[in-house]
Amino acid sequence: MESKEQRTERMNAEKGQSKVEAGEVLMEIDNLQMHFPITEGIIFQRKVGAVKAVDGVSFNIRRGETLGLVGESGCGKSTTGRAILQLYRPTGGHVRYKGRDLVQMKGEELRKMRRNLQIIFQDPYASLNPRMTVGNIIGEPLEVHGLAKGKAKQDRVRQLLKVVGLNPNYVNRYPHEFSGGQRQRIGIARALAVEPDFIVADEPISALDVSIQAQVVNLLEDLQSEFGLTYLFIAHDLSVVRHISDRIAVMYLGKVVELADRHDLYTAPMHPYTKALLSAIPIPDPILEEKRKRIILEGDVPSPINPPSGCHFRTRCPLAQEICKTEPAFIEHRPNHFTACHFAEKSLEVLPQPEETVA
Repeated sequence: MESKEQRTERMNAEKGQSKVEAGEVLMEIDNLQMHFPITEGIIFQRKVGAVKAVDGVSFNIRRGETLGLVGESGCGKSTTGRAILQLYRPTGGHVRYKGRDLVQMKGEELRKMRRNLQIIFQDPYASLNPRMTVGNIIGEPLEVHGLAKGKAKQDRVRQLLKVVGLNPNYVNRYPHEFSGGQRQRIGIARALAVEPDFIVADEPISALDVSIQAQVVNLLEDLQSEFGLTYLFIAHDLSVVRHISDRIAVMYLGKVVELADRHDLYTAPMHPYTKALLSAIPIPDPILEEKRKRIILEGDVPSPINPPSGCHFRTRCPLAQEICKTEPAFIEHRPNHFTACHFAEKSLEVLPQPEETVA
C-alpha cells in the first residue's frame, strides 16, 4: 500500500499541480466560538450562562490535505466541524472558504455555497432516512442543487454507488437492508453527489466494526486521490488519525492546544495534554505495556459552562504554575508546530516522549 506522502505526490502529479498550489489555504478558521445559551424560566426565558463548546479555535486547512482533529469526548470536536459548515451558526469568529466568510452568508447565498461543503456523519444508522430508498437518499442533493433530474440523476446515483464499492442495482433498497459499513458508504456517496471540495468526516468509523473500519478509511483516501478532496477528519482513535492525516490538531475543552505535522506530533509533542493522550495508546504486547511510562492525569475534565481561567488544562497539568492562570498564546514554537502552553519547551525535557513510553 502506498504511503500518505506517495499518494499526495501522485495526486498532485495527475492534476498537474505544484506543491505550492496543493498547499493553498482552502479553509481559514479564525477565533471560532460556539456558545450554547443556558436559560431558566418557562414563559420568560432568561439567559443565566452558556456552554462554551468551542471557545476561540483558529487553524487553516490546505487544499488537498487531511487535517485530523482529536481530543477526548466532549472537547468540542464535532461542534467545531458543524460550526465550520454553518450547521450551527457560530457565536463569534470567522470561517473563510476561498476567502469568503461563511459566517456572514445567509439564505440563498449560503445554500449555494453548501454544495462545496459536505459532511459524513458519525452514526450510519441515524443519518439515513429509513423511509427513503438509497436512490432517493443519494439523489436528493442533486435535485436540491439543480444538478440532475430524471435519467441523468439515476445514472449519477448508480455511478456514485459504484464509486463507493456498492452494487449499482441497490438503488431501490432501503437503509435497513444494509449493514453499518454499507450504510456509511451510502452516506459517503451522498456527500460526494454534489462534487464538493471540502468534507467534514465526523468520526466516520467510530460506530463500525473494527474489521470494517480499515475499509472505510482506505475508501476515503482513494476518493481523496481521485477527486482532490480536502478533509477535516474528526476522531478519537489516535492510531487511525495518524494513518490518514497530514497534520493533526489536538483539542481540549473547546480550544486547540497543539497543531503540528503528524510525524512531529507523534514523535515530539510539546503540550502536556497531547503527551498524556499519546501515552494512553495501547500497545499490543502485555510485557511492553506493563513496562511503559504513563502520564496519569488527575481530576476530571472541568465543565465547559465554567472553564478554568487562563489555560483550561491547568487544573490537571503536571507542569502547572501560577502563570498558567493567564491564557497562553497559540504560537509557533518550532517550524509548523503550534502550541498553547507556557511550558512547551520544558514539557519536551521533563515529561516522557512517546518513544520513551517503554522503560
